[in-house]
Amino acid sequence: MPNLIEVTYGQTGQSTKVNELGMREMQERAFESRDHQYLLLKAPPASGKSRALMYLALDKLRNQGLRKAIIAVPERSIASSFASTPLASEGFFADWVVEPQYNLCSPGGDQGKVKAFTDFMNGPGEVLVCTHATLRFAFEAIEEELFNECLLAIDEFHHVSADAENKLGVMLRNVMHKSSAHIVAMTGSYFRGDSVPVLLPDDEARFAKVTYNYYEQLNGYTWLKSLGIGYHFYKGRYLSAVAEVLDTDKKTILHIPSVQSGESTKRKHEEVDAILDGIGVVQGQDPATGVITVRRHGDGKLIRIADLVQDAVVERDRVVNFLRQVRRADDLDLIIALGMAKEGFDWRFCEHSLTVGYRGSLTEIIQIIGRCTRDSENKSHAQFTNLIAQPDANDDLVKVAVNNMLKAITCSLLMEQVLAPNFKFKTKLDDDDKAGPGEIKIAGFKEPDTQRLKGIVESDLNDLKAMILQDDAMLKAIPGNIDPEVINKVLIPKLIKIRYPDLSDDELETLRQNVVADSVLKSGEFKEDGDQRFIKMAGKFVNIDDLHIDLIDQVNPFQAAFEILSKSVTASVLKTIQEAIEVTRMAMSPEEAVLLWPKIKDFTRVNGRPPSHQSIDAIEARMGEALIYLRNQRRQQGV
Repeated sequence: MPNLIEVTYGQTGQSTKVNELGMREMQERAFESRDHQYLLLKAPPASGKSRALMYLALDKLRNQGLRKAIIAVPERSIASSFASTPLASEGFFADWVVEPQYNLCSPGGDQGKVKAFTDFMNGPGEVLVCTHATLRFAFEAIEEELFNECLLAIDEFHHVSADAENKLGVMLRNVMHKSSAHIVAMTGSYFRGDSVPVLLPDDEARFAKVTYNYYEQLNGYTWLKSLGIGYHFYKGRYLSAVAEVLDTDKKTILHIPSVQSGESTKRKHEEVDAILDGIGVVQGQDPATGVITVRRHGDGKLIRIADLVQDAVVERDRVVNFLRQVRRADDLDLIIALGMAKEGFDWRFCEHSLTVGYRGSLTEIIQIIGRCTRDSENKSHAQFTNLIAQPDANDDLVKVAVNNMLKAITCSLLMEQVLAPNFKFKTKLDDDDKAGPGEIKIAGFKEPDTQRLKGIVESDLNDLKAMILQDDAMLKAIPGNIDPEVINKVLIPKLIKIRYPDLSDDELETLRQNVVADSVLKSGEFKEDGDQRFIKMAGKFVNIDDLHIDLIDQVNPFQAAFEILSKSVTASVLKTIQEAIEVTRMAMSPEEAVLLWPKIKDFTRVNGRPPSHQSIDAIEARMGEALIYLRNQRRQQGV
C-alpha cells in the first residue's frame, strides 16, 4: 500500500547548528523564555528538550534565586537523558551535575526513594532526578511549602491530566496554588489518547508556551531527507504480515501488540520466537549484551536483534544497558518491543518504525514515529508503518475493526498536519493584495484579533485538531458521507466550543476558519505554473490568488486519506467499512438540516426530483434524510 503521507525536507542543517553558548535552535528559543515562572515546552523527539531543561534549570539556580531543581521522568530508562553533562566547554556558564545519591532512577524500592527525596528537600543538594511515581509518593509525605523557591520540571508532560483521578495532575495543581515553585513542563506531544485535557484552562493560561514544531526540526536536519507514513492491512494473524513488511536490511523497531488487544495471540514470547524464525535461524545470544544473532534465510547474513519483550528484569536491563551504549549502525539491526522503546528512547540509526495494531493514543503514535526521525548518517529516509487488521464482514467485532481502522487514519491525518510547514493566513483585501513569503491570502478570512486567539492559533492549533479528530462524530464523517460544509460549519465549531466554552460567537467563527483553512491547505496538493501557484481542492486546481473562505468551507479537510485507503483495500472490505459506518451514522441535527436546505433545493432543481434517503450516493442520502427531518419538524409545528 502506498504511503498516506510522504514529506520531503530541505536538509538545511539549521536545527542542529549551535550558538556561542552551545545551544541548538530549539534550546535557544526555550532559553529566551527562562524568566517565566511557568513554562510549557512543546518540541518533537530528538530536538534536545533534556539539554534545554539543563540550561533553564542552571539559570534559575544561579541567576534567579531558586534553591533546587527536581526533574521527574516517566520511567527509569529516560533518566540517562538528564545525567551530568559538561556544558561549560561549549560556552555555557556552568556544567550540569547530578550527584549519584540524587539520581533516584537507580534500582531500589519506593520507600527508600521517598526518604531520599525528603532528605534532598531538607538538605543541601541542588539537583534531583526521579520518576513520576517517586514524585507522587514523595509528595504525599511532604508539605507543598517545601517546593517554595524550587524548580519542578516534568518530562513527558502529557502523562499529566486535569482528571481528578490523575495523581500527578492533582499534585501539580497543588504545587502551583500552594507554593512559589517554578515549573517547566516538557513534551513531544500535548495530545492525550483519552481526550481529557492535560491542564484546566485557568492553569494552562498561566504557562508561557515555547513551541518548536516537527517541520522546523526535520527540515533542519543534515542527513534525513524524507519521511513516509503508511498502513498495511492484513487478514488472519499479524505474524504473516510482519514477514511481508519487515525488511531486515533497514534498522527497525518492531512494536508487537499489547496482550490485551485483539491482534495479540496472548502469547507474546511465542510471537517473538515466530518473528525470529521468520527471519532465519537463531545462532545464539550474547551473554554480556543479551543480543540475539540470527542467520537470515536466503543469503545467510547475520542479523543482530534486541528482545525487549522478555519479562526477566535482569535480562531486559542488560539489553537496555547495551542499547544505551550503541555507537555504530552495525551494532544492531532490529529491536522487538512491546511497551518499551517509545518515549525518550534513543536509537538514532533506526530507519523504520513498524507497529502492529491500532494504538489508542495519538501521543503514542507520535512517540513511536519519533524513534525513526532522528538524524543519522546511515539514512536519508525514515518510515513509519502501521499493520492494521482488515475488517471482516463475518467477524462479530467488525465495528471495532472499522473503528480502529478509521482511528488509525486520523492519526495519519494529524501527523500530516504536524509534519507540514506552517502557513500564515491573512485576509485578502483586494485583487492587488499579494501574499508575502510563507503567507497565504484568503478573501473573507477572519484573522485572530485578540491575544488569546493568536496564542491558540500559534501554539495550540494541532492540539485542537487532535481533539477534533478523536471525536466519534468526526470519525464517521471522514469517509465523505457527510457534506463538507456540515463538517466545517457544524461539527468543527461544536467541538471547538467544548474545548473553549467561553469564546464569543465572533471568536468561535474566527477560530473555526483558522482550523478549517489550516487543515484543508496543509493537506492540499500544490503545483506551480510559471509565477502562479495552484492548490488542488475538491478534485480541481485553484489559483491560490483566488482563494475564498467560502470555497475552502466546501472541502472535506479529511477526505484525501480515505480516498487513498479506498484504492488500497478490496471492494468488499470497503463495503464492510461503509456499512459499519452506516449503522452508526450520526443523528440529523437542526443545524445540519438548515445548512443542507439550499443544497436540497439546488439538487431538486437540477435533477427534477428531491434527493432520496435511499440513494447509494452518501451525500444525496444525507440530503434525503435532512429533507425528511425538515418535513417532520414542519408537521410537529403544524406548518
